[in-house]
Amino acid sequence: MTTVAIGGKRIYGAALGILMLESRFPRIPGDIGNARTWDFPVLYKVVPGASPDRVVRHKAEGLRDSFIAAARELVETGAEAITTNCGFLTLFQEDLARAVPVPVATSSLMQLPMIRKMLPSGQDVGILTISANTLTQEHLDAAGIEPGIDVEGTDSGKEFSRVILDDEAELDVDLARQDLLDAADRLVARNPRISTILLECTNMCPYARDIARHTGRAVFDITTFVNWFHAALRPPVYEQPWGVRYDKQE
Repeated sequence: MTTVAIGGKRIYGAALGILMLESRFPRIPGDIGNARTWDFPVLYKVVPGASPDRVVRHKAEGLRDSFIAAARELVETGAEAITTNCGFLTLFQEDLARAVPVPVATSSLMQLPMIRKMLPSGQDVGILTISANTLTQEHLDAAGIEPGIDVEGTDSGKEFSRVILDDEAELDVDLARQDLLDAADRLVARNPRISTILLECTNMCPYARDIARHTGRAVFDITTFVNWFHAALRPPVYEQPWGVRYDKQE
């Protein structure tokens, strides 16, 4: 039998491509932009001009074509699927999905309809976002989320939103963590039926375990989404017990 290797890519061994904002704020382990977050190799592409402020506070105005070009470059490089490092980019979900020949998952928000279907009667899911002031129903519609969802932001905190959105070079991790815990407290206090929390912001992932322990709620984020997504691209290899029969047990 002959083994044949097929080419066509520039880089091999990394199935997932991640579109990145142009930023300088710290990306600690757990953040989508820290390569140590992943148990598998990924490809990164920074989109010029895509500042956190422009994407989150101004609906990524004027950046559609830049994101499409960057996604196409990732595919040409070797990506077999595309995601992004900002939940607000759900606005570009349809545009990117039409522009490239691979699956696209722009935002952790896309998980919400599935999460809702999994929950028992009487329970609900709420969203934590970096900017409740600018997360609009347009963003939610693009993720298939109906009106009426409970949303809480870290906007009023002391550290997290300011450092990320103003793209500052230093982050007090303890203060940032407290901002998220305080926001989670407000969310579940407003609606005690919330049994599950979805993190919109990809920079919140390092604190997911803290939020889960503090609130006693399950927490979904972009890492839960991407790990699920990637598992479909690279299914696990199982040991095959050749020669062993599995007879039906009476």
